[in-house]
Amino acid sequence: MVHTSTAGPALRTLSALGALLLLSACSTPEGVTTGTGETDPGTTASEPGQPEDVATGLEVPWGVAFLPDGSALVAQRDSAEVVRVAGDGTVTGAGTVPGVSPSGEGGLLGLAVDPGFPEEPYVYAYYTTDSDNRIGRMEYDPDGGVLGEPETVLDGIPSASTHNGGRIEFGPDGLLYAGTGDAGDPRNSQDTGSLGGKVLRLTPDGEPAPDNPFGNYTYSYGHRNVQGLAWDGDGSLYATEFGQNRLDEVNLIEPGDNYGWPEVEGPGGGDEYVDPLVTWTTAEASPSGAAFAGGSLWVAGLRGERLWEVPLTGDGGAGEPVAHLEGEYGRLRTVVAVPGGDGLWLGTSNLDGRGEPRDGDDRILRLPLE
Repeated sequence: MVHTSTAGPALRTLSALGALLLLSACSTPEGVTTGTGETDPGTTASEPGQPEDVATGLEVPWGVAFLPDGSALVAQRDSAEVVRVAGDGTVTGAGTVPGVSPSGEGGLLGLAVDPGFPEEPYVYAYYTTDSDNRIGRMEYDPDGGVLGEPETVLDGIPSASTHNGGRIEFGPDGLLYAGTGDAGDPRNSQDTGSLGGKVLRLTPDGEPAPDNPFGNYTYSYGHRNVQGLAWDGDGSLYATEFGQNRLDEVNLIEPGDNYGWPEVEGPGGGDEYVDPLVTWTTAEASPSGAAFAGGSLWVAGLRGERLWEVPLTGDGGAGEPVAHLEGEYGRLRTVVAVPGGDGLWLGTSNLDGRGEPRDGDDRILRLPLE
């Protein structure tokens, strides 16, 4: 049950975050960093090593969630199949999630493993059905290697052929966060009682987190389509967001804040809305998954076909983004930090109907951080 609150949002503006550049043909408001592929001299970008294949022959891998032994569960969007990928590349089936209705951008999307695993033996999945997007949890026995039947913990998230969001992650507070989309209806985003166009925050059992700002599932609102969630070492939450025609975004998420959609795309909406921390043109990014490692936020680009590195300053600010792997592997959907943080796993999305498949696609890549 979603409870609607009439309480007003907590309003805030971001302070200046360092040296700024101008976007071509338009100015950038103070406090917003633009994606240019150059490094701010006040920050240090990482030097990734040479990527290598971990697993190939996958079909639109979307969610990737590590298990304590270093293997990972991988959700395949259109088949609703979950596979387990070991560090040596061995792929074994874990089961098919029933009730998934893939269509357009919908299907079997994000995965998250309970932080108490294996004592709490649950894997969570965000997926599209015939009527909605929902989050279910399944028992998983790593010895038997088979997923159980899903138990719905949250349903009624708006669905459509586009803008389904889909990323779920457990935060440092042990609560489950979900990035959702407006499902093609921008009115959802400004309605704090709607589950669409939000960052949601809930307990592992599916109840609204008790200190959420509106007394329901909404943690932040005014989002168009959130597909990436990541926390830095200080516990700050970042979310990636697809723009419409102009600007994609990385936002620093605070509870109760309004990030502007559909009233504003990108920065400059005034004090009522929070400006993004970083923006790119939509051709440069289409940002999906996000991960924190090596002092930087890493963002997987779909249309941009590159991995963006956003050096973080440690005080809620960011240096200039740096592009890696541009055009080398096609569309990048997912990026996750390996346990220990000395590398990344990347998932391609070249079989999603919008890419140009290459031999071995889709694949999971390992990118060492040096």
